[in-house]
Amino acid sequence: MLKKISYLANFPLACNCIILIAHGAHAGVKAASNAAFVLVAGGLGERLGFSGIKLALPADTARGACFLQVYIESILALQKSSGASSPLPLAIMTSDDTHALTEQLLEEHSHFGMQPDQVTLLKQAKVACLSDTDAHLALDPKDGFKLQTKPHGHGDDTNGLVFRAIPAALGVSAQQNLDVNSIAVPRAAKEAIGGIARLTHSSGRAMTINVEYNQLDPLLRATGHPDGDVADSSGFSPYPGNINQLILKVDSYAATLDRTQGRIVEFINPKYKDESRTAFKSSTRLECMMQDFPRELPDDAKVGFTSINQVWAAYSPVKNSPEDARAKAQKGGPSHSATSGELDIYQANCRALQMLGAEIGEPEQRSFNGLDMQLWPRITWSPLFALTFADLKEKVSAKGLKVSSSSTMVVNGADVRIEDLHLEGSLVVDTVPGAKLQIKGLHVQNEGWRWMGLNPNKPMTEVQAIRGFKVCKHGTLHLDYDKPGSYMEPSAAKSSEPAADTEPSKEKESPALAASSK
Repeated sequence: MLKKISYLANFPLACNCIILIAHGAHAGVKAASNAAFVLVAGGLGERLGFSGIKLALPADTARGACFLQVYIESILALQKSSGASSPLPLAIMTSDDTHALTEQLLEEHSHFGMQPDQVTLLKQAKVACLSDTDAHLALDPKDGFKLQTKPHGHGDDTNGLVFRAIPAALGVSAQQNLDVNSIAVPRAAKEAIGGIARLTHSSGRAMTINVEYNQLDPLLRATGHPDGDVADSSGFSPYPGNINQLILKVDSYAATLDRTQGRIVEFINPKYKDESRTAFKSSTRLECMMQDFPRELPDDAKVGFTSINQVWAAYSPVKNSPEDARAKAQKGGPSHSATSGELDIYQANCRALQMLGAEIGEPEQRSFNGLDMQLWPRITWSPLFALTFADLKEKVSAKGLKVSSSSTMVVNGADVRIEDLHLEGSLVVDTVPGAKLQIKGLHVQNEGWRWMGLNPNKPMTEVQAIRGFKVCKHGTLHLDYDKPGSYMEPSAAKSSEPAADTEPSKEKESPALAASSK
């Protein structure tokens, strides 16, 4: 039996996530040269109100890049900055529901810059479903002569900020020689997210592992903690939240797979119809969690976690429908919606620039889909422009950057340097590989873009509906350099382009919007 649960202190990292990345990510970027990436694809977007796959959703409306593009560009940025001698491989786990759509998304967009053989799709098998606690097999509702099946595992939630944390966590893994390293964030007591804890057996054997939120509080109460999961002096639970981003040491992982043949302890996680707790709301299946992998490691394995101490900088998953998001917000919890997922990207970028010393306008208080949120200046960029804080510091002379509260700035291009820019409106920068752009002494003033709440009586797209707003484009300065060379702005500035109150044009339509219209 468990004797106690004790908090495993996180490694001595800086208290602010962006500073942490600035000082701790260098080792992680270097370590990335030998890394491989596995994406447990996030499934269909039906729960959100989106008919396509979740990877095809735009991470933010300003830039329009879908989640898969953001992830791939982040890997390509690490590939370049780490000096990797060969392409960093990416494996994507799919299911029968998502495989063809994922393949199509990659092919239609030339794998978003990756080489085709750099990406491997792995389709997981399905297993039979169970209908009740007596483990009766569930029948297919469309065919009573077939068993209902579901994938053995499930996709993770899309999180547009996750690569802000990965370089730092990679550095911790490399420096501490960890077999398993879980990325974690501060977690409110009893919050519906698994907690990282150190479990100590009565024999003295111990392990550091994720404990699911519905098990953590009762486990604490049963092992000498009568108050269960409560906040400590920090205001958070002493058990940080596991965000399901794992860094595994390849040799110990491969040895464990050889020994276990990939078998991990299975469980079921049903949702019951009523208090009798016998019948399920919907069928369930045996499944296993990657977070349980440390259970299979030998006793001398090194298992730890990297806590990113600012939630806003690394974790804003998109997993709840507008209705569920409102219900969670009303209870005082995070909404974890498409709305918050987008607005948190703008917040993280603005705060990073403020830490550099840039003059960034204060956020506006707005309400979208019934959620009261802060709308920061809509500043967003490709990971190829800046992935880490060190990248941003190299690309932006912050003392020369001033952006008003209502402005939008989008940067698509790896070799763009901003030395002196005053923005009151909207600026979009597009450069092709080989084009070098220096912005120095540029003052942009136009009507800009407006994030407007939706009128329920007027037509809206799925993407607009799940976010609760549309973007009205009234004026844009578009700096578009489609040929290699060295350029300077404002000396070679293009014209200011008015834009209608519509979605992006077909020529510039985002992968996500294109996918949702098919």
